[in-house]
Amino acid sequence: MEVAPLFDDIQGLPDGGEAYWRKCSDNTRIRVALWKGGDKETVLIFPGRTEYIEKYGPTVRKFLNRGYSVAVIDWRGQGLSDRHPKRAQMGWVQDFSDYQLDIEQMLLAVSEGGLPKATVLLTHSMGGAIGLRALLNRIDVQKAIFSAPMWGIYVEPKLRMVASLVSKFGPKLGFGARYIPSAGPTNYVEMQAFKGNVLTNDPDTYKWIQSHLASHPELGLGGPSVQWYNRSICEMGDLRNNAPAPHEVLVFLGTNEAIVDRGAIRDLMGNWSNGKLVEVEGAQHEILMEEPHVLKLFWEEVDAFLAK
Repeated sequence: MEVAPLFDDIQGLPDGGEAYWRKCSDNTRIRVALWKGGDKETVLIFPGRTEYIEKYGPTVRKFLNRGYSVAVIDWRGQGLSDRHPKRAQMGWVQDFSDYQLDIEQMLLAVSEGGLPKATVLLTHSMGGAIGLRALLNRIDVQKAIFSAPMWGIYVEPKLRMVASLVSKFGPKLGFGARYIPSAGPTNYVEMQAFKGNVLTNDPDTYKWIQSHLASHPELGLGGPSVQWYNRSICEMGDLRNNAPAPHEVLVFLGTNEAIVDRGAIRDLMGNWSNGKLVEVEGAQHEILMEEPHVLKLFWEEVDAFLAK
């Protein structure tokens, strides 16, 4: 495997990680990072939209401390993986099924990198839609953990008609490679002060995320494209309408969630007898990057879930 950069100057990234380039079947190049742990299996981490491997350093460390090996991916269109050829700052995917090609290479990297078999899946936000599809495609893991899964996108009531029209007709009218209305090339944390942000209640964590893009602007990503929005709406609708209960899932949802659709998560979980939904009082979207008491609750629940 060809070695890829891994920005170990970012605070919180554990030692011992190695990143690799992988070429998907459609020739898209993606980045995967691996950490060899103790005597347990491997955890796959599926990040959300705009995210990148280094952001999950503290989470990787927690799993390493528990004896697991870990693999993290940069999805196509973000991080250091291949992006839109003309608008690199625009979130882009031709179709959501393309992300499954990324997973194929991630699993091959785990195997070729000498890590143990992957048995645990941890996803956040957009990674939750990709991860649920992977479960339905019978990815061979035993347990799945979802943080604020993107099984629906929250849209303010007054904007829902506009959003529906953009999603339905935008690509047909040739606007697929444009930003959705109100979005642009600047990353959210670069333009939004901590006060009023919808990601985390923890100011130190917010500054930490901002510091990543200050030192490595190439990791930043702006708003999504009309094409991404269209394909995400189609994918989430299909998942909600057709997803049978996957095996053993643990789902976290902040009561102050303002990015993904809380109702969609509750509805799906209400149909799954083998899943547990943990609603975290006061937490926002980034459950894994919240205040210490939220992280304490998260890891207590995860430890109990993985010990079953």
